[in-house]
Amino acid sequence: MDRFFTKIASKSANAMGQPVAFLGSTLLVVIWAVCGPLFHYSDTWQLVINTATTVLTFLAVFLIQNSQNRDGAAIQAKLDEVLRALDNARGAFIGIEHLTDTEICAIRTALEHEAAGGGPETEDAEASVDQLLKRH
Repeated sequence: MDRFFTKIASKSANAMGQPVAFLGSTLLVVIWAVCGPLFHYSDTWQLVINTATTVLTFLAVFLIQNSQNRDGAAIQAKLDEVLRALDNARGAFIGIEHLTDTEICAIRTALEHEAAGGGPETEDAEASVDQLLKRH
């Protein structure tokens, strides 16, 4: 089931991201709008576009989120492999995507201070990063 859903989600997300999909959707909205006078701008005429767009948007959210989750996990795995392969990289960074937003912000701030470099603050920032990483 996972493989089937992944295949459908990938193909659907790819298809929805193409210019042809946008043009087709725009064409359908134009056709709907042109049909307004024919249906006397009735409630049913309005309900057709409202229902269609709501249902399609609802389904698209799940497909797009699935694709983004898969892409994000793949990128994290690749970055973890790069960290593992580099001699000077801190292996403690592997898996920090599982930390809270606050913890990640603290690490990022300490890294920015460390990257600014230059003075005695750099050594303090490096120690702060190491300390934050060891805490988890």
